[in-house]
Amino acid sequence: MNLTQKKDRIKLFKADQELPYHLLLLADETIEAIDKYIHDSEIYIYERDQKTIGIYACQLLDGESLEIKNIAVSEEYQGEGIGQKLLSHAISNATKRGFKNLMIGTSNAAFQQLYIYQKMGFRFHKVLKNFFTDNYKKEIVENGLVLNDMLLLKKDLQKEDVEVLQQS
Repeated sequence: MNLTQKKDRIKLFKADQELPYHLLLLADETIEAIDKYIHDSEIYIYERDQKTIGIYACQLLDGESLEIKNIAVSEEYQGEGIGQKLLSHAISNATKRGFKNLMIGTSNAAFQQLYIYQKMGFRFHKVLKNFFTDNYKKEIVENGLVLNDMLLLKKDLQKEDVEVLQQS
């Protein structure tokens, strides 16, 4: 089923709307951490029948690069490919706008996310050692592992990305 059959759409979040922290907190541990980047980010929401069920936030790093700071899908809709649609949208949007790179970071224990990001053409760029232990007061455990390092992945954007993504 495609987006129009389910009345799904991805749209730019309007500043006068209330931030859906319940979704953002699925990808980040605290509101304080989210507030460090969210107000300087461009935010897109995934709606189904006018209900927000997914979100991503991109932040400008420099004139050539954007970073996806948060990407999340409501737990009840996970497994439907919505996260990949959001990621595809971010790639296509950044490419159309002339950016050369798109970055995304995740934890050392985010196995499913790492698989999806690599499947979508992201490659390992660098490790931010002790990111989670230095930036969060409480120990965070994911998939049975204590989070220590952030893995930063990078996708080199090309015009072909827009064409390939438009066909899918």
